[in-house]
Amino acid sequence: MNNCAIIIFGATGDLSKKKLIPAIYQLVASKKLNNFFIVGTAIEDITVQQLLLQAKEFIPAVDDRIWQKIEERTVYQQLDIMHEEGFDRLCDVVKQLEKKYNLAGNRLLYLAVAAHFFCPITHHVARSGLAKRLSAKERYWNRIVYEKPFGHNLQTAREINKCIDKWFHESQIYRIDHFLTKEVVSNIALIRFTNCVFEPLWNNRFIDHIQIILSEKIGIQDRGGYYDRYGALCDVVQNHMLELLALVGMEAPEKLTGEYVRSERAKVLEKVRFIDGILGQYSSYTKEKEVKPNSHTDTFAALYLTVDNRRWAGVPFYLKTGKCLDKKETVIHIKFKQVDCLLLRNCPTESNWLTIKIAPDATFSLRLNAKKPGLSNDVVPVSMEFCHSCIFGPYTPEAYEVVFEEIMRGEQATSVRFDEIEYAWRIIDSIKEQDLSIFPYACGSDGPKESELFAKKHGIRWRS
Repeated sequence: MNNCAIIIFGATGDLSKKKLIPAIYQLVASKKLNNFFIVGTAIEDITVQQLLLQAKEFIPAVDDRIWQKIEERTVYQQLDIMHEEGFDRLCDVVKQLEKKYNLAGNRLLYLAVAAHFFCPITHHVARSGLAKRLSAKERYWNRIVYEKPFGHNLQTAREINKCIDKWFHESQIYRIDHFLTKEVVSNIALIRFTNCVFEPLWNNRFIDHIQIILSEKIGIQDRGGYYDRYGALCDVVQNHMLELLALVGMEAPEKLTGEYVRSERAKVLEKVRFIDGILGQYSSYTKEKEVKPNSHTDTFAALYLTVDNRRWAGVPFYLKTGKCLDKKETVIHIKFKQVDCLLLRNCPTESNWLTIKIAPDATFSLRLNAKKPGLSNDVVPVSMEFCHSCIFGPYTPEAYEVVFEEIMRGEQATSVRFDEIEYAWRIIDSIKEQDLSIFPYACGSDGPKESELFAKKHGIRWRS
C-alpha cells in the first residue's frame, strides 16, 4: 500500500517546505515509499524547481540520486482553491500521472492550509472526483489529511466536521496532530500498558498530581498573523497538551491500535473540567510583525484541570505552556503520593516522580528513594533512567515521516477523531468564557510571577 499519489494543497507554505517534502524525501531514501508522484498546488505562480529548492535546504545530507527521483516525480499545478474548475484540471493531471507510473488509484491528499479552507477544498475535491467516498472493500484507497488546528472554537470545528462527513467516511479522514507521532509520545501507552509495574499504580490512590509542561524559548517568529488569531490556549493547549493529557489518562484500550486508542482518548477528554488558571503575554509581543498593537492574545497559560471519572477523581492535572520562556522543554511529571515512613528518623521528604521528557531529549526517568551508603539511615533520591538516543542511536524518524507512514498503512491512532476535536474545543471554550486576566512577563523568564502564585495557591511547585 506504499505506492500512491501525494497531492499537497498549500505546497508553497512553511509546513510543506520544512516538513512535508523533507519527510517524503526520507521515505523515498529509506525505500518505504516506492512508486509515487507528488503534485504540489498553491495560488503562487512558481516552477516546480522553485518549489523543491525551498524544501531542499531543510533536508540534511541530500543524496543527488534520491533528489533527482523526487524532481522527476514532482509537478506543480497553480490552483485557486476557491474556484472549482481548477480541481477538474488537477484531477486530469493526477489521472495522467497515475497512468504514466502505473498506479492503482491510492491517493493521499494533504491540506496544509488554514482551517477556513477545509470545507471548500473538501467540496471541490469530492465533486471533481479527485477523492471519493470509498468503502473498506475497495482495492485502493483515498485518504484526506487535515492539519490541526481544526477550526478556532467548538462551533467552527463542528461545522468543518459536518462538512467533511458529507463527503467522506471517518476511516478516510485524518486530522493530524504531529505531536502524537513523536517516538516518546507514542511510547507512553506502550510503557504503561505493557509493564505491570505501572498500571496498578496509575490512579488516584497512588498519584498525587500530574504536570504537563510545554515551554518554548522562541517567540512567534514570522507567524504573527496566524498566532494572533489563536494564542497559547487555542494553539498549543488545544492542539497538543490536551492530547498528552488524554494519553496519560486513558483506560486500557482493547488493542493498542487506531480506533481503540482514539475511543479511550475521547472518553478522557469528555470528562475534563476546568478549575482554575492564569494567562500571560510576553512584553514585546505586540511589537511582533502582523500582531495588532492592542492585542490581548495569550502567549502563556497555566491551568488546573480535572478528569471526572473513577480513576482520576481528586487528581489535579496542571498544564503550563508559553512562548519566549527561559528554556525549550516538553515534559510530563507524574508525582506519586508519599508512603508512610517506617524509619525512626531521616524520613524521606521527596515523593517518587515519573518523568516523561519528550523534548529536547527523549527520556523516561523514575525517581526513587534509596539508602545512602554507609552506616547511617540517610535517604537520598536516585533516578532510574531510560535514554532513547543512548539505546537506539541519535536518529529517529521525524514526526511527519511517521505521519505519512501511518496514513499509507491506514493506521489512525495518530489521527484525532471528530469527537476528540469537539471535546477539546469545548474545554477551551469553557476556559475562554472565564475571561481570565492576562499578565505580562519578560522574554527569557519562566513566565509571569503570577504563575508561581498560582502554584503556591494550589500547593505545588512547578517541577524543572
